[in-house]
Amino acid sequence: MFPLFNGPLPHRRAYLRKQVRYALWALAFVLLSLSIGIAGYMVLAGMPLTDAFLNASMILGGMGPVDPMPNTASKWFAGTYAIFCGVALLTIVATMLAPTVHHLLHKLHMDWQEEVQRTAPPGKRKG
Repeated sequence: MFPLFNGPLPHRRAYLRKQVRYALWALAFVLLSLSIGIAGYMVLAGMPLTDAFLNASMILGGMGPVDPMPNTASKWFAGTYAIFCGVALLTIVATMLAPTVHHLLHKLHMDWQEEVQRTAPPGKRKG
């Protein structure tokens, strides 16, 4: 998925392409998670689409449900969906940050290699 740190630093355009691709994956995961929440609230809590969207998006955003849950099944769903959303939030943030962290590590590795090369004794230098 990511190249090794041995080669030169990829061009900024390649980095931005990768960042956009990962952002689109994160957006798809957000939409999938939101769809699961909307469907669950509509089916289990009997909410109309607008209320189901509001509750699902509030939980996905980390705020908590807006409406009280009318029955036991909807309460179990809301709790399970809240736990899922906590993990989903971490996954989405990690997906968004992965290309940037990789780019930074690659840059730091190149700087480290240059420092090692510069400070190595003359008989031990590569290149």
